[in-house]
Amino acid sequence: MKFGTGYSYWGTEWKCDYLEVVNKVADIGFDVLEIGADHLYHMTDDEIDTLKAEGLKRGIAFSTNSGPAKKYDMSSSDEAVRACGVAYFNSILHKMARLGSEVLVGAIYSYWPVDFSVSDNDKEAAWERSIACLKELAVTAEELDITIALEVLNRNETYILTDCAEAIEYVNRIGSKQIKILLDTYHMNIEEDNMYDALRKAGELLGHVHVGECNRKLPGMNNSINWPEIGKALRDIHYEKDVVMEPFLLSGGEVGRDVRVWRDLSNQADEAQMTQYITDSLIYLKKCCEG
Repeated sequence: MKFGTGYSYWGTEWKCDYLEVVNKVADIGFDVLEIGADHLYHMTDDEIDTLKAEGLKRGIAFSTNSGPAKKYDMSSSDEAVRACGVAYFNSILHKMARLGSEVLVGAIYSYWPVDFSVSDNDKEAAWERSIACLKELAVTAEELDITIALEVLNRNETYILTDCAEAIEYVNRIGSKQIKILLDTYHMNIEEDNMYDALRKAGELLGHVHVGECNRKLPGMNNSINWPEIGKALRDIHYEKDVVMEPFLLSGGEVGRDVRVWRDLSNQADEAQMTQYITDSLIYLKKCCEG
């Protein structure tokens, strides 16, 4: 297993200096930095090459995460919107190939977070439309040897994929070896009867894992989840891919608004203390996962 973290941990906006963060996570001991797909979409070739070189220099690989905007919704009833989504992600996949990023993750089958006040919530129709788009996108993923791991979210953020069982059905209907499942301990805690069994059920279809406590703190900060059991479940299925922390401790800004962090969860930590928190969490997580 390789261990990573999302780029936004130290900030409250969906942006960062990636070169700076690459060096931060390398110094801590991570293997992977999860970057924003939309950031990559807007990068020039020179910017991508510079980021790739820094990653190679520091031994950091990149996973690419997308919470798509509504204008890229591949489940939309509007054919033009779906076409825009397919084109958008095709471009991202090619930029990932240039960067050397081997996995695209997130709720790319729709948009994030879903606005239930304007969505018709017709799940069957949304499945049909988004599966057709993902079959098309899978052709590019296969050509570039990039995995697409579809994130299973909780009921407050989507209606399309909310547990492992239906994600397995959905992925099997796409029928591509490059299309996998992303399971996240935060979302599983809400939706799964048993998150450890869900990981085992996903088996070889599990393409990526996000980890965090039930309130999105770092693994081990409050042990609301049985982390040794998470590790055992992953070892049971011989999981050898990325385990990426997705912690959100800071309120305020775009991040706090979008992930609903309405109070400070860091105990008013400064940057040095935030770094110590995630360093300690990585040591603990590796111990639990590696056994």
